Amino acid sequence: MKRTSRGIRTANRYRVLRQVIADQPVSRPRLAVATGLSTATVATLVGELVALGLLVEAGYEDSGGGRPRGLLAVNPSDAALVGVDVSETYVHAEVFDLAWTVLSRAERQLCLGDAAPDRVVNAIAATVGAAVGHRAATGRQVLGVGVGIPGVLDRRTGVSLYAPAWGWQDVPLLRLLAERLPHRLFLDNPLHACLAAELWSGAARGREDAVVVYLGTGVGAGFALGGEPHRGRSNSAGEWGHTTLVMDGRLCHCGRHGCVETYVGAPGIVQNLRELNPLSPLLHPDDPAATIASLAAACEAGDPVAEKAVRDTAAYLGAAVADLVNLLDPELVVLSGWVARRLGAPLLRQVRQAVDRHALRRPGDGTQIVLSPVRANPVSLGAASSALEGVLAPGGQGGTSHAATAGGSLRPGPFPPGPASRTLGPARHGTTREAGSRG
Repeated sequence: MKRTSRGIRTANRYRVLRQVIADQPVSRPRLAVATGLSTATVATLVGELVALGLLVEAGYEDSGGGRPRGLLAVNPSDAALVGVDVSETYVHAEVFDLAWTVLSRAERQLCLGDAAPDRVVNAIAATVGAAVGHRAATGRQVLGVGVGIPGVLDRRTGVSLYAPAWGWQDVPLLRLLAERLPHRLFLDNPLHACLAAELWSGAARGREDAVVVYLGTGVGAGFALGGEPHRGRSNSAGEWGHTTLVMDGRLCHCGRHGCVETYVGAPGIVQNLRELNPLSPLLHPDDPAATIASLAAACEAGDPVAEKAVRDTAAYLGAAVADLVNLLDPELVVLSGWVARRLGAPLLRQVRQAVDRHALRRPGDGTQIVLSPVRANPVSLGAASSALEGVLAPGGQGGTSHAATAGGSLRPGPFPPGPASRTLGPARHGTTREAGSRG
């Protein structure tokens, strides 16, 4: 982001809040040392965060005979943030407290063949309502709702310019959501939200150049270059899933042939398995999530067909990741998303081998490839962090009741992640389901 005085102030607010989350309870002098900010700046920022209701006084610590130092902690009960992962086939919402603990979740399935804007918006509103209404989240003030929505998004207007999986063009998504949700809204692309989760709480924390590869129903990549998220001119950087992997290959829903997504997205992996064995008992018609789960279990049990399907998928994925390595020379590539989590170590091992075969030696030797360590849904976590950035911006709690704002655009400090719950896969039922933090 441009280093305007407004941007620097927002970044410093976030830096102080993140440090309190990491070290609470913590004194103001310790915050100054840990963040590198002056004592006066920390005192001012803490005052602002207390006034916003995000921090509270938490007693005193012994100062070795001098005046006792006041301690600060995150407000434990008043505030919550909501992050929403909208995929082509499901909506997943999580409610977080300010320490990034998951308080509740809700999920709802979407039908890929029936994705009219009103249906998708209604599903988002219903899922958010179920998550916010859960007993674990009841009574908290919802500071904002971050929504990760597939496709090319105009963040200034909240218009979905193009979502190829749904056939959307110029859908006024922010306006439609604002008519159904009584919360401040912050919209972003899921790839950028996923990158934000890794920068703040995952493997990319403290890295200058990193690529986050998201594997789900759809496929894409988020880029951090020089420590900053790279969005491109039109906020559409990262549509790596729609680059050509196989000339004249499989038909993609974008209308082109041979896209990366058609070989390593969940439906593409199902097709890989089907081509190996059309009658495989691992195949679940019309349910890619169940097929991926069966494939992972069978691979772990040593089933040769399952192992070959994962190996073929890793070969495609490794070749496509090697292109990113050759182009960007990153320090790190993170495999994220529910498909990467389900297929896990076998996929990672074979992708590393494939990248070794396809990448040039100089960039390839220096690039680390890992699975995401983020335990919450990464898109939901990143979308919620986008909402918090909007709230922390000067004037972020004033103005209109709904706003689209930048997501994942601030560089994180070197702070450890707060606790978060495990990642859930997509919902498989048409009704909304909800669960508390142990669900």
